[in-house]
Amino acid sequence: MKKLISLVLLVALTACNGQEAKYVEGKHYTKVSETASAKPEVREYFSFYCPHCLRYEPLMQDLARSLPEGVTFEKNHVDFLRAASPEIQFDITKALAVAKQLPQKERLIAAIFKEIQGQGRPITSPDDLRRIFVTNGVDGELFDKKFKSDAVNAEAKKQKKNQDDLVAKRALTGVPTVVVNGKYRVNPSELDQSDFVNDYKKLVIHLSQMD
Repeated sequence: MKKLISLVLLVALTACNGQEAKYVEGKHYTKVSETASAKPEVREYFSFYCPHCLRYEPLMQDLARSLPEGVTFEKNHVDFLRAASPEIQFDITKALAVAKQLPQKERLIAAIFKEIQGQGRPITSPDDLRRIFVTNGVDGELFDKKFKSDAVNAEAKKQKKNQDDLVAKRALTGVPTVVVNGKYRVNPSELDQSDFVNDYKKLVIHLSQMD
């Protein structure tokens, strides 16, 4: 029995070491902070104005469903694209914060992408965002209340701070960018292009289990 237990532990250790050897710091991922987030998380920095972010949506949804228990997935909207003013982009960040509180979250995110990139309609004020939410089944008064709430403003400011901290470190220069545990940035160009989705998910899960 002792020999069997030792064999199982050896196999598990070998598999773990193999995974660590496969993903190399400085190649497959980059350390962007010395301090990890308080809880395991995967944070996608993206913009509703970014065509590449829209193409990444199916992958991000798949990734969110694949994460181990206890690891959260967070979307973090940025405001540095030139497609709209930082003020309008911050309003969109607030709308994302509202969507996160509602059962229609995924539908609302898809609707904002469609409005901006599919329909080509510019967002010029919170009224435009309100219309999108109402069209997708959200009570207008509920949207107004949440959009102006302290909780939504705090969440939007937090997303802005997360963005600015990484920009200051030159760790966030474009989107989409995925950072795991606030510490490791995924380098997708170095992943297996013949099995990109699975390799991407394996790397993110691996990083989520690191300190």
